[in-house]
Amino acid sequence: MTRLLRYRHDGLTFDVKDEGPLDGDPVVLLHGFPQRATCWRLLTPLLHPHGLRTYAPDQRGYSPGARPGRRRDYRLPHLADDVAALVQTIGRPVHLVGHDWGAVVAWAVAAQRPDDVRALTAVSVPHPAAFLRAFATSTQAMRSWYMAAFQVPFLPERIGRTRWSDASLARMGMDEASRARFRSEIVDDGALPGGLMWYRALPLVTPGHLGGTVRVPTTFVWSDGDPTIARAGGLRTHEHVDAPYEYVELEGVSHWIPEDAPDLLARAILDRVATVAPA
Repeated sequence: MTRLLRYRHDGLTFDVKDEGPLDGDPVVLLHGFPQRATCWRLLTPLLHPHGLRTYAPDQRGYSPGARPGRRRDYRLPHLADDVAALVQTIGRPVHLVGHDWGAVVAWAVAAQRPDDVRALTAVSVPHPAAFLRAFATSTQAMRSWYMAAFQVPFLPERIGRTRWSDASLARMGMDEASRARFRSEIVDDGALPGGLMWYRALPLVTPGHLGGTVRVPTTFVWSDGDPTIARAGGLRTHEHVDAPYEYVELEGVSHWIPEDAPDLLARAILDRVATVAPA
């Protein structure tokens, strides 16, 4: 039994951080924007002693070998298929965890490929249908202003190299260590254009891309210090899960839950894993 360092799909090569006991129950961790697999660095050591083996890929646009240049290459079905290919490479169903954009992909995989997912823990971003409904019923539209701004060609890439970008991430609660990783792993390493493509592909999304009812045991974790995601979507997410479900709200925690509260997130994941019979 060996470590999985990378896998291939759709002509692309994805880097993976494979850690924990080699014979452990597999957990796939999907990062969001603007981060890579290192966002899980504080969380994974809390999972490994419980017999869990973690696989954290650098996703499409982030892995150096997986940076196609067209926005249509970043449509949600492609992102979900990348994860399905990782599960196939692992060779057994997984516990799936996603934060931010990673949660969007995780919702899609869990809804469309339930045989690949034993349990889901979605972090920060609610079910896409509940999220969209929150635009009309809460402050979500105002909080999501940046999604439109990211559609402008070239300008967000230029701003990403400036102090303004660093200050903006600080206002969102990202600590200095994580902002340093943003500069080195995203901006300096050339991953920012690919990360922005996830947003630029949004106009190509159809209702069918947003998944559907999730029928695997699910936990949704939201934090009340998140300036980008309103509570409203989380409160309606249960309407899109036809399986055991739990809503966990963290007080005084920013959007960056894996780094701000890794112990609390680990507990939510372990509690969800514990509800599923061993494979």
